[in-house]
Amino acid sequence: MASKGLQDLKQQVEGAAQDAATAARTATQQVVDQATEAGQKAMGQLAKPTQETIDKTANQASDFSGLGKKLGLLK
Repeated sequence: MASKGLQDLKQQVEGAAQDAATAARTATQQVVDQATEAGQKAMGQLAKPTQETIDKTANQASDFSGLGKKLGLLK
């Protein structure tokens, strides 16, 4: 009778441990997903002004090149 009680207790403990492990995996995946989403959003927010700066610099270089050609400094 005592061994049956211990067996039942063992099964309950194993089940609780399995449930805890599943919950931990789920919570970890949610954290990873949220971090990934936040990282992607941050990169998107960083990329736009960076691209705008690149475009502005390219336009200024083009304007300078045109001015240099008009002044005969560049061919």
